[in-house]
Amino acid sequence: MKIICVGRNYTDHIKELDNSKPKNPVLFLKPDSAIILKNKPFFIPDFSQDIHYELEITVKISRIGKHIQQKFSHKYYDFIGLGVDFTARDLQADLKSKGLPWEKSKAFDGSCFISEWTEKSKFDNIDNINFNLVKNGKTVQDSNSKLMLWKIDELISYISRYFTLKIGDVIFTGTPAGVGKVSIGDNLEGFIERDKIFDLKIK
Repeated sequence: MKIICVGRNYTDHIKELDNSKPKNPVLFLKPDSAIILKNKPFFIPDFSQDIHYELEITVKISRIGKHIQQKFSHKYYDFIGLGVDFTARDLQADLKSKGLPWEKSKAFDGSCFISEWTEKSKFDNIDNINFNLVKNGKTVQDSNSKLMLWKIDELISYISRYFTLKIGDVIFTGTPAGVGKVSIGDNLEGFIERDKIFDLKIK
């Protein structure tokens, strides 16, 4: 499996990091070694002093597809969930300032948390889903999938132009504003439409 991540898909997050709005979806990959094993915590790595959480709606691919037309994208996934894209922000800033790829800051071991999956049929409109992240009892990210610059079906079509989508692949659809630092002892809880989807410890 592969993990395909979308960057800069919410205007408010683009503004908070002082980035420019892209003309097309920004894509990057995480290896399967980035996935946090089930029921395990996130361990802060020793190479960063500024690890940030980024909550995202995730999509699990259920069919093999290439050059998928947007009108058929809905046929390629049955489940959605939440994920946290952990980012070594200090390392990312240094790499970006030098014009270098920033996989080391995004794709390191344990940088990818994936929640349990929920059937998409549970939702009336996949493009109107409320989701939020609570850190130590306080809501830090609170958004809706309708605010995505590129919606889920658009992303699947676009991504499939470049990467063949295979069964089990996971798409991270981008994070809204409110990203911030995690520290040892923190607790993260993720919610979709008030339903608690995950509980993650930081160590």
